[in-house]
Amino acid sequence: MAFNINEIKSQLVYGGARPNLFQVRIDTKNSVADLKVPFMVEAAAIPASNLGTIRVPYFGRQLKLAGDRVFDPWNVQIMNDEDFKIRNAMESWSNSINRLQANVRSLEKYKSDATVIQYAKDGSILREYRFVGIFPTQIGQIELSWATTDTVEVFPVTFEYDYWEVSGGTTGNGGGN
Repeated sequence: MAFNINEIKSQLVYGGARPNLFQVRIDTKNSVADLKVPFMVEAAAIPASNLGTIRVPYFGRQLKLAGDRVFDPWNVQIMNDEDFKIRNAMESWSNSINRLQANVRSLEKYKSDATVIQYAKDGSILREYRFVGIFPTQIGQIELSWATTDTVEVFPVTFEYDYWEVSGGTTGNGGGN
């Protein structure tokens, strides 16, 4: 019955997954920064899954066929500490892919991996999403203002990647192969 609270209660057996119980690990090509990343990424996302559609017109109608998979950019929000270790690591990684002054690359293997870990309320791992072939495409600005008080600087980083996969956890393999 739609008006009975016990119906939704019976479906939310575990009380619902919490969006604040997560951790991010990124191989930034800088081991010192990599140790700080899990503590400084304050916002991220579980990746979207997008399957394209091929539309085939036929006598005024459209037949829809499954198309190619595409992966949206992945965004994280990082807190900046006064040591700028993560910001520096991201800038160095980006600069090694394409120099600021010259159109050259100094890092042959510029792609890396990252993981988003979703935790249960008891601390166990629900799922791990592994991003394969990740690299930064945008290191966002840090807003500065004399009017801003009682806060820590943050900056966004946008990544592109080859694909993602579910690499761990206890709730199955929704990503598949």
